[in-house]
Amino acid sequence: MHRQNSLTKDLQKKMSTEDNFQLLIPETMPKSVGYSQVAAVTGGKIVFISGQIALDKSGNVVGKDDFRAQVQQVFENLKAAVEAAGGDFNDVIKLNSYFLDFSHLQEFREVRDKYINVKNPPASTAVQVSRLFRPEFLVEIEAVAVVKKK
Repeated sequence: MHRQNSLTKDLQKKMSTEDNFQLLIPETMPKSVGYSQVAAVTGGKIVFISGQIALDKSGNVVGKDDFRAQVQQVFENLKAAVEAAGGDFNDVIKLNSYFLDFSHLQEFREVRDKYINVKNPPASTAVQVSRLFRPEFLVEIEAVAVVKKK
């Protein structure tokens, strides 16, 4: 019991001060840069956002063969989705990103960092895949958010 209380106190040193969730980088885990190791829901409404690709609201492809333009549109779609659920990008606790080519990781980070809270970033996973569901898409990103219940 004492060990668990001590561990809980260590985790609390690294947690978010959000009302609905905690984003953690425990001292007992590898240091992470640009993402949190753990996201814990403490209240609110959990919102799962399907993988978003570079389509505008009319269904047109944005940025054919242009990774930066595509990832920008993807983050705009994610923003619209979390806002439709009653939140904003500060409520995003997890991002799963699927790339055709990891050589674009720096561009991804530059665009992503305009949307997320870089001081308390969401938990994150990035995976290189052989293809997405249509050949013109270079990236797909899904998200989980926790928004205040109304």
